[in-house]
Amino acid sequence: MRQFHKRPLRRPGFLERGPVRAALLPAMLAALLAQMPLSQAAPDTAPVAATARAAIDPSAVIPVGPQVKVGKLDNGLTYYIQKNGKPEHRLELRLVVKAGSVLEDEDQRGLAHFLEHMAFQGSTHFEKHQLVSYLQSIGVKFGADLNAYTSFDETVYMLPVPTENKEYVEQGFTVLEDWAHGLRLDEADIDKERGVVLEEARLGKGAGERIRKVLFPKLFNGSRYAERLPIGQEDVIRNARPEALRRFYRDWYRPDLMAVVVVGDIDPLEAERLIKAHFAGLKNPAKERARTYPEIAPLAGTEALVVTDKEIGTNSVALRYPLRYAPQNGTYGEYREQMVERMFGLMLSQRLGELAQQPAPPFMAAGAGVGALTPSYKGYTASASLGAGGAGPAIAALLQEQQRVRQYGFSAPELERVRKAILHGLERAYNERNTTDSSQYVDEYTRNSLTGEEIGGIEAEYKLAQAIVPAIGLEEVDAFARKTIPLDAGKLVLYVGGEDKSAPAPSGAQLLAAAAAAERTPVSARVEKQLATELMARPAKPGAIVEEARDERIGLTRLSLSNGVKVILKPTDFQKDQVMLLGYRQGGQTLFEPKDLPNVRYATAIASAMGLKDFTPFDLQKILAGRTANVSVTMGEYTDTANGFSGSSASDVETMLQLMWLRFQAPRRDEGLYKSFMGKQQEILRNRLATPEARFGDVLVDTLYARHPYEPHPLTLEDANRVDLDRSLAIYRQRFASAKGMTFVLIGDFDVDKIKPLLAAYLGTLPTPDLPLAYRDVGLRIARGVIKKEVRAGSEPKSTVAVIFSGPAAWSPAESLRMSALMEIMNLRIMDILREKLGLIYTGSMQGSVEEVPYQHYSISANLPTGPEKVEPAIAALFAEIERMKTQGPEQADLDKYKRNWHVSHARYLRENSAWFGNLLFSVMHGTDPARIVTIEKDVDALTAADVQKTAQRYFDTNNYVQVVLDPETAAAAKVANAGQSQ
Repeated sequence: MRQFHKRPLRRPGFLERGPVRAALLPAMLAALLAQMPLSQAAPDTAPVAATARAAIDPSAVIPVGPQVKVGKLDNGLTYYIQKNGKPEHRLELRLVVKAGSVLEDEDQRGLAHFLEHMAFQGSTHFEKHQLVSYLQSIGVKFGADLNAYTSFDETVYMLPVPTENKEYVEQGFTVLEDWAHGLRLDEADIDKERGVVLEEARLGKGAGERIRKVLFPKLFNGSRYAERLPIGQEDVIRNARPEALRRFYRDWYRPDLMAVVVVGDIDPLEAERLIKAHFAGLKNPAKERARTYPEIAPLAGTEALVVTDKEIGTNSVALRYPLRYAPQNGTYGEYREQMVERMFGLMLSQRLGELAQQPAPPFMAAGAGVGALTPSYKGYTASASLGAGGAGPAIAALLQEQQRVRQYGFSAPELERVRKAILHGLERAYNERNTTDSSQYVDEYTRNSLTGEEIGGIEAEYKLAQAIVPAIGLEEVDAFARKTIPLDAGKLVLYVGGEDKSAPAPSGAQLLAAAAAAERTPVSARVEKQLATELMARPAKPGAIVEEARDERIGLTRLSLSNGVKVILKPTDFQKDQVMLLGYRQGGQTLFEPKDLPNVRYATAIASAMGLKDFTPFDLQKILAGRTANVSVTMGEYTDTANGFSGSSASDVETMLQLMWLRFQAPRRDEGLYKSFMGKQQEILRNRLATPEARFGDVLVDTLYARHPYEPHPLTLEDANRVDLDRSLAIYRQRFASAKGMTFVLIGDFDVDKIKPLLAAYLGTLPTPDLPLAYRDVGLRIARGVIKKEVRAGSEPKSTVAVIFSGPAAWSPAESLRMSALMEIMNLRIMDILREKLGLIYTGSMQGSVEEVPYQHYSISANLPTGPEKVEPAIAALFAEIERMKTQGPEQADLDKYKRNWHVSHARYLRENSAWFGNLLFSVMHGTDPARIVTIEKDVDALTAADVQKTAQRYFDTNNYVQVVLDPETAAAAKVANAGQSQ
């Protein structure tokens, strides 16, 4: 089912672990686990409470909902079809193959992923390069739209296609069919692609890869998963015989291990006809190899593992408890257990989050919960990012809070808050069911194919949760906690950190001793803090709407309030239960003197960390349980902004406006929370330069801006030590105690007449004392001339090339459009030439813009990750493409691809709140006509190759650019790269 808490299946690199959000996981630990399988599984079936058992058989399988047609062809291929109208004229296609790196033979390590690459390099119906070129010509963007990923247990191909033309749809199914059984796997093409795959492998090198090699054998306890990372082994990639690749394709790309997912703007009967026409003829091999999933043995006892690396910027600890074999069967009992599991994880993580807010916290951040490690195994993990106190206090806090839960359980208010949050989230998903993007549904059906996740539909799930969630009591959650955190079971105590000689990493024995001492420490029951139920009373005397105007061209209402604040309203039906709010004016950080910049740059973050009115951030979280509302304020270099988000209910919208009012009028001073926040910042900054990328970024910024006092340089530890609470709070109040000059843009699912009284009550009563409303040009400019620098950092054979062009420019919306076209076409050339033809990079990009503030100027930046031995060829190839664009202009085919992709994207954007949000903000910032969003198509259609060529000539000034290259810190690493390339 489309549970609101289940995230879409993503490419490796984004580990989702049950109720523990990625944001709660320590960053380094999440990065280390980046190549783990993206599967979700249900917990072991547990007894279901009598209140639910009477109505629901826990062993019964949740039926497939009526929203989707699920079928199976005679050859075993499963298919899913759902008609869905968002976005219009678009169809999402997926080919799901239940085969990944865990199935590789010894001579195939890395070839499951290599095969994914080859899917774009020639097939029955598409010559090499023809597939990507064709799809780009119909508006499908390589990378952003057309993509694929390989993990341990699956390979998934993603293809969105426009549906205005029947041929596009037919060809889309042809592409899927070719991927399934029509790859050519030509030897010359295989040899050419080796370099691209090796460049992708190079991107993954660094501290994370080195630590995974130590961690995974222990995490997977010696199972095959530890030996079969999807990226594989470089010597196999470099030298594997084509037959090994073809053997993997024959063995595992077979219909009984495949699913086709079709969701979007299509007649389901036509979709089913196309599936049968393209896939019914596929045959399974005569001698099928058994598709098995490796077993993971339990730990024999408690163990400790210490892993260090000098390039790690964040130290972490984790407690990994025994894994359970828990394949998902999609039953009602499993669903109930998922809810209990989620409640447990949320409540415990909230407790750990509160501990992190102490003046001297035991850790910087922490989270806990049960998550899937593979499609069949799951386990409980508690983890934390370490502060200045190191591993000891963190381990003690994690274990003692677990012990507190075991002994005393959770409280009724804690349970009630998570009930509200879960049910409110499902209610929002239910309300949004007719405006849900097709991509969410294809991800859900992909998970069903891979892990058996239930797909009863949001209507059925919402009703089921309404019956189940209120019936789950404290006894059930507490019993789950005691079962999940056993005292007598072995666990892995893990430390991952840098090599800091001033504070050496603990030994394994020290970790075990710290854990044993913490488990022996007595704990007392937690005392629940009594809180108000509402944020504030509505202002007794509301403001007034003194002027109102309509713009019928694009459905805008403009309001002027009695305090001078202006509001632009754009009601939409694009996304149900979503309202977005943004306040904007000129101002920003550059209004303050350089000596104040540390206080300025931390001002809004410090204010946010201390809460509002009488409430800490965690108080606010508790008060707002069951409501969707959030607000933040930011000082940019030249702007002051206030962002808000809410659901569409009257209470959610009013809560958002109350939060906005309090951000301006009731910032809170809390020295304890300030010390906690700054302590974390200091710890982060103390370790930041451990990573090569941070050192490279610092040199790049300093080179661009010649150490100008206002350059956008990351804050340093010295900066953080200069921050003063009262001065920082005074700066915050100086800019945000007044709403003078603010224009608010409100977009989403609301009724104008009903929302106007709320706007008058809250935005109309914000004080507007005088303050500076213009930005200040402080003379920040990018250096002129040709400047080249090299940065030596990192022990791996990795390099990055950054090239930046800049200078004065005449800003206009038309010029911004021409720059956008140039950048998109240059990116097509970079991928076609530097990647596909020359094999110099795996990925690379160019971005550029023309800006009006603080002066009219442009900047273009190119970023090329590559190898030390390929730096000069990559630079030469980039400048050759730049020169070609200046002298010959773009090929008409590339210009046509840009226009087609622009039209497809724009049609989608016109039905998205975020696009209108950006358009109206752009209009406020630059004083342009917001209706241009519906007339800009003619400007795009009028663009010519000569326009793009002239734009290239105007901005690619090869006598004025900055080039900074990151190379390994030792020549030895570069030699390793050269040696590997020569084989």
